[in-house]
Amino acid sequence: MYSNSIFWVDTDKIKPNPFQPRRDFDEARLQDLADSIRQYGVLQPLTVSRVEREKEGGGLVTEYELIAGERRLRAAILARVSQVPVIIREGDTSLMKLELAIIENLQREDLNVVDRARAFFRLVNEFKFTHNEVAKKMGRSREYVTNSLRILTLPEEILNGLREGKLSDGHTRPLLMLADHPEEQMVLFKEIVYKKITVREAERLARKIAYDRVRKKEFMPDPEIIELEEEFQEKLGTRVHIDRKELGGQIKIDYFSTEDLRAILASIQKGEMEKKPTEMLEKHIESTEPKTPDSALGAIPGAIPGAIPISSEAQTPVDDRSKEEIKNDDADLYNISNFSV
Repeated sequence: MYSNSIFWVDTDKIKPNPFQPRRDFDEARLQDLADSIRQYGVLQPLTVSRVEREKEGGGLVTEYELIAGERRLRAAILARVSQVPVIIREGDTSLMKLELAIIENLQREDLNVVDRARAFFRLVNEFKFTHNEVAKKMGRSREYVTNSLRILTLPEEILNGLREGKLSDGHTRPLLMLADHPEEQMVLFKEIVYKKITVREAERLARKIAYDRVRKKEFMPDPEIIELEEEFQEKLGTRVHIDRKELGGQIKIDYFSTEDLRAILASIQKGEMEKKPTEMLEKHIESTEPKTPDSALGAIPGAIPGAIPISSEAQTPVDDRSKEEIKNDDADLYNISNFSV
């Protein structure tokens, strides 16, 4: 009766989709869409299902459950539009609604990499789809789906950074390479975010860390040198590498500013080098991280609860790979074998 027909429905009668795979809505883009809707209206109908619920005092009340179009609904509410065009679907099971919501969102280019990976996971976990079946629905390769799912093995802090645009998809490859070394993985993540390390530089650092570990295992360096290297790192609070040669060698110390260099020199002169690991990096982060005023944390008037705003001023470190390398992401972006040393 209702399928494929367009109706106008009050926005306050449309309830959010409980199966919505999308968690993040860019506040600036949402405002742009709201401005457009205020001027031109909602040009593409939302997709909903009709639900009848019992009222507390008896009788039935008709509501509509959103299947696809939550971003348009949020923007319409923000624009204070009272009604939106909808297409009402009938006979969909909960799993069908979930599949429709996931596929509709996955087809959007602005869906972030983490929400996309979680959507793939739900299709695999709840629908028992194979990676190949998900790939066919998306028009992508099986490797693309498998590699995307690997992202979910990263720590939550890194996943949040990806969702908020603090690093690019390409940065996940060197981070995944350090999956067996969580402390070094987190240090590299913080360096990517706060030192704006490019993808190529992050890959170089990850390869070096892996190579150094292999070198230490294969060549059995002097245990005293390893102990000294670790002690330097603990005392100075930053990464220290001792490169031993036949005669002597080099000590390499990471720093973030000339102030850090002076502090290191002063500590050595006074013999007071008592710092926790990564303290220098954390101090640098505190001094450079922008402070968000309390007034900026308020919710959008009339918005549906659950949106996680993303700052439009977030600066993502550069993905400096060539177009050809990025194009080949389907096959090897997250393939750890590419980092063999």
